[in-house]
Amino acid sequence: MRSHVLKHWLAALLLCASAACSERSTTPPPSAPPATPPAAPAGPVTELLVWHSYRAAEKAALEKVVASYNQTAKGVKVNTLAVPYDAFADKITAAVPRGNGPDVFIFAQDRMGGWVEAGNTIEPIDFFLDDATKARYLPTTLEAMVYRGTTYGLPLNYKSITMIYNKKLVPTPPKTSAELVATAKKLTDKKAGKFGLAYSYGDFYYHAALMNAFGGKVFAPGPEPTLNDPANVKSVEYLMKWVEKDGILPLEPSTALITALFNEGKAAIIFNGPWFLGEIAPTVEYGLAVLPVIDEAKSPMKPWMTVEGAYISAPSKNKEAAYAFIKHLTDVEAASVLALEGRQSPANKAVYEDAKVAADPVLKAFRDQVEVAVPMPNLPEMTMVWTPATTAMNAILKKSSTPRAALDEAQKAVAKDVATLRKKTP
Repeated sequence: MRSHVLKHWLAALLLCASAACSERSTTPPPSAPPATPPAAPAGPVTELLVWHSYRAAEKAALEKVVASYNQTAKGVKVNTLAVPYDAFADKITAAVPRGNGPDVFIFAQDRMGGWVEAGNTIEPIDFFLDDATKARYLPTTLEAMVYRGTTYGLPLNYKSITMIYNKKLVPTPPKTSAELVATAKKLTDKKAGKFGLAYSYGDFYYHAALMNAFGGKVFAPGPEPTLNDPANVKSVEYLMKWVEKDGILPLEPSTALITALFNEGKAAIIFNGPWFLGEIAPTVEYGLAVLPVIDEAKSPMKPWMTVEGAYISAPSKNKEAAYAFIKHLTDVEAASVLALEGRQSPANKAVYEDAKVAADPVLKAFRDQVEVAVPMPNLPEMTMVWTPATTAMNAILKKSSTPRAALDEAQKAVAKDVATLRKKTP
């Protein structure tokens, strides 16, 4: 009986084992976790090339702004190329119209009109420009980017001359021409080679501050040259009063002489721009202040202002991306870097509300000066002014001609060259 039960038990056990084995063999193994889908291929990257002529701190600040932009901009990479300044304008003129230039270039506005007239060099940007973007800039800096009613660039930074004074010799900078002359006379000793005031007054660029104060100009609407305008004559006659009657200026001051006089404590006040600050000796404690009001003109001295703009090359195939970059480059975040690290005076108004920028005496001084500065004409005819104007100033200072006669000759020369230019222009 037990053998019969055992026999059935063994048979049942074998049947269960067989069923279990069969079940295991027909059940598929658990599946592996699904593989991570392959990343979508990156979209095409638009590369922009930017030409500039910056060096040292200015170059480093620009590159920092570009590096930041490249990290955040989608599908765009900006590359920069520093071009030697002396060759920069000619390189733009030769390369850009032929399609061999950059997408963006940075240059002062004084050559802008010539490039517009030459054609296929600078792209007009009114199509992109909205009111909010226009409102971010100091008005005169945006004005400098307009030629014949059309905007061709976004203003990046500006430069002008201002008053630089030795604090040990001049505790309080003069605010009027009467104060200036009185202070300068006290500090002038020609025998000892000391002067109360020194600047490149024979250079027409520097003289423009007086010319503009008297209401003078080099072009009337048209444009027509007006070098012998009565106000221009009066401004030179006033300069000669400082030279001859007041005797507060050195004769024939070169850049090297002005630098030496200021660093040796022999020039109490100079008129110069931000480019001069690096030449000042570490031992000189200096300050900056706006140029004085000319009492006789009832107007402050109004220096010419050059404005560096960011322009889009007309042949560029990436105009929308180029505009997005120059809009970023001239916004407040980039302007702060260019101001504090590049030592530039940005055209963006809001940057001067930054606590660090507002506390910087140099940046503040040039911001104050720009309120009365006049954008240098961006007309192509402006290139024809410099040589005749310089010849006239030299003749006046050497007393080989009167202000009226010298400026009459300059007017004839410029008018002739302008007429020749217009005959050649199709």
